Amino acid sequence: MAGTAARPTYRGGGDGVGSSVGRVVAYVLLIVLAVAIVYPLVWMALNGFKSNAELFGDPWGLPTTWRWENFGKAWSLGVVRYLANSVIVTGASVVTTILFSSMAAYALTRHRIPFAGPITVLLLGGMMLAPTVALIPLFRLLQAIGIFNTYWALVVLYTAFRIPFTVFLIRAYMITLSRDMEDAAVVDGASRWQIFWLVIMPISRPIIVSAALLQALFSWNEFVFALVFINDTELKTLPVGLLAMQGRVLSDWPVLFAALTMASIPMILLFLAGQRQFIRGLAEGFGKG
Repeated sequence: MAGTAARPTYRGGGDGVGSSVGRVVAYVLLIVLAVAIVYPLVWMALNGFKSNAELFGDPWGLPTTWRWENFGKAWSLGVVRYLANSVIVTGASVVTTILFSSMAAYALTRHRIPFAGPITVLLLGGMMLAPTVALIPLFRLLQAIGIFNTYWALVVLYTAFRIPFTVFLIRAYMITLSRDMEDAAVVDGASRWQIFWLVIMPISRPIIVSAALLQALFSWNEFVFALVFINDTELKTLPVGLLAMQGRVLSDWPVLFAALTMASIPMILLFLAGQRQFIRGLAEGFGKG
C-alpha cells in the first residue's frame, strides 16, 4: 500500500563490535610494546643523572639532582672519539652497501644477464653465512691486503656481509616498479646509467631509506668484527669503546649510563627522521613482492 511506511532494514552489529574490540586489543598491545621499548631507554637516561648512592638506593626514582657532569665525564673518557669512529664507519658502510646493492638489484630485475637465477640464489645464500665462522680467514685476509686495524677493515666487512640481505630487500621493491618511466627515458635517449640514477633511484627512495637505516643500525651496533679487527684504541667504535670504558670507570655506573645514553641518541634521531620512508619502503616492497 502507498501509505505503508517502509520497514527499516536490520543490520547486525556483530562485525562492528568485533572490529572495535580488535582495535582496542591492538591499541593495548601497541601501548604495552611501546612501554616495553621506551621505558628501559628512559630509565637508562635518568640514571645517567644520578650519583652511585641514588642509583643503588632508589633505582626507579627520579634524580634528586641533575648531574650533568656525568655526561661531561663520559665525554672526556673517550665517548666523543668512539662516537666519531662509529659515525665514520657507519656512514661509509651505508654508502658502499646501498650503492653496490642497488646496482645489483637493478641489474637482476631490469636486464637480462647470464645466470641471473643462480646469481640471485648465491646472493641469498650469503645471508646464511654466520660472520663468526669466518673470523680466522678474514683475519689473515685483512692482514694480507694491508687494511687490518683500519676503518676500511670494518667498512669492507660490513658491506660484504650485508650486501646479500640488502640486494634481496631492494630487488623485492624494484620488481614491483612500472617500466613506463624507463621506456619514456629510453625514447628520450637516456643511457642505462642515466636511467638508473635519474629514474630508478628517485622512485626507489623509500626502500633505499629503509635499507640505509637497517645497515646503519647493524654497523652502529656490530661488536665482534670491531673487537677482533681493530686493535688501536683511537679507532675503536662505540660498542667496543664502551666495553673498554667500563673498566676505567669501575663502579661509577651513572657515568656508564650517561655514555650509553649518548651512544643511543644518534640512532634514535636517525630512525625518527626516516621512519615514514622506512615503513613505506618495507610495506611496499614486501607487501607487493
